[in-house]
Amino acid sequence: MTISNNVASMQTYSAFANQNANNIANSNTDGFVPTNTNITQQANSPRASFTQAQNSGTVQSQTNLAKEITDQVSITNGFDANANAIKTKDQMLGSVIDMLA
Repeated sequence: MTISNNVASMQTYSAFANQNANNIANSNTDGFVPTNTNITQQANSPRASFTQAQNSGTVQSQTNLAKEITDQVSITNGFDANANAIKTKDQMLGSVIDMLA
C-alpha cells in the first residue's frame, strides 16, 4: 500500500464519519430516514457509497443508534490504522535519509 492509498482510505472513512454523524444528529427528527454507508474496494483504493435506508413510513426517526454507534468504532479504527501506517512510512523514510546523509 502506498501513502496515497492510505490517504484515500482516510478520506473514505471521513466521508463515512460525516454521514454517520448526520444520522446520529437527526435521530430525534420525526420522519428522518438514515443513509447507509458501504465501503467497497475499487481500483486499489476504498470508496464509500451511500444509499438511503428503506422508508418504513413511521412518524419517528428510523435511525438505529446501536448501529450508528458501533459504526463509529469501525470508523475510528479504520482511520487510526491508516494514520499509523502513514506515520510508520514517514519514520522509515526518515531513517533511510539519515543513513544516506
